[in-house]
Amino acid sequence: MSAVPPQALRAWVAGIGLLGPGLPDWPTAAAVLRGDSAYQPARTGFPPPQGLPPAERRRATAAVRLALASGGEALAMAARASADLRTVFAASSGDASNCHALCEALASQDRLISPTRFHNSVHNAASGYWGIATGSMAPSAVLCAPQDGSFAAGLLEALVQLGTSGEDVLLLACDTEYPEPLRSARPIADGYGVALLLSPRRAASAQACLRVDPAAAFTEDAAHTLAQPALEALRRSIPTARSLSLLQRLARAEAGRLVLEQQPGRNLALELEPC
Repeated sequence: MSAVPPQALRAWVAGIGLLGPGLPDWPTAAAVLRGDSAYQPARTGFPPPQGLPPAERRRATAAVRLALASGGEALAMAARASADLRTVFAASSGDASNCHALCEALASQDRLISPTRFHNSVHNAASGYWGIATGSMAPSAVLCAPQDGSFAAGLLEALVQLGTSGEDVLLLACDTEYPEPLRSARPIADGYGVALLLSPRRAASAQACLRVDPAAAFTEDAAHTLAQPALEALRRSIPTARSLSLLQRLARAEAGRLVLEQQPGRNLALELEPC
């Protein structure tokens, strides 16, 4: 391992989970991102939410299902329990279909709001369902960044929390699509969820070490893109799919500098070193 500046933020990626269009899990996605398999576009499938009681399971939204599926896969990969695990949730828009349903109700004549719709409307709904499903009482942060930078902002928050606490942190970044007419104003192609289990120590399941130097964390350099046209189109079509450039580096075990979109003129730069 190369020398690391004292103030650098550093973490090992111990677990990865992914659920998105044509990418039903991390092993499938890793093969596609390496170029071992061709990308086959398909609508995202939303599996039943695991760990929830029956009532909450029926109320679970697309965003909740994405978080539970991708988060569960990352934990399984690392053989890590969830009860004491810090979490960081990042999303561009929260649960888009639920927002659409609330707008429809408010535009109707009776304007009655479903209590279930209401409690699923808050931006931290997925965090709450995660706590119910896993029994976790650990700290949880929920954030949203401007434009399409929520994944990068969530990753930076997770690295800061890991650096200050010295404990594992699970990053869960999810987005869902809006129905029309909101879709015309904020086009998001489909649901997409990614989870990264970050650890301050190198575990047996570690894929790579990520490092962010605070003195050089933000850059005006353009974000890295993907060479495959179909994957690049997917990366650009969903805010949290901006993670695909990082995931491709992890799948290919490639070292070097990577720039992720955060906000115009202020992207996030990090260094990767495969294990």
